[in-house]
Amino acid sequence: MEKIAFVMTLLPGNEAEYEKRHDEIWPELVTALKAAGVSDYSIFHEKSSNKLFAVLKRTNNHTMDHLPLAPIVKKWWAFMADIMETNDDNSPVVTPIDCVFHLE
Repeated sequence: MEKIAFVMTLLPGNEAEYEKRHDEIWPELVTALKAAGVSDYSIFHEKSSNKLFAVLKRTNNHTMDHLPLAPIVKKWWAFMADIMETNDDNSPVVTPIDCVFHLE
């Protein structure tokens, strides 16, 4: 398993809506993420900057790179585009984060 982390940005005033939408995450999206080898996925909100810190585990043979092609992922991106910073294709603007310390 590999653990990765990244940062996204929530648009101001959308904290409750972001959480609500994730509380009601679509089962088809969960299935697609798990099929791609994703597990133990958490997203944290840092209020002063509106940054969303995401961390997840993925299998060594993951297929996460193919997720942007999945219709359910494109549909989710479109659904979320009004409340977070996105690229032209509605994908969230993502900044990868390098791990500099880990304690198990």
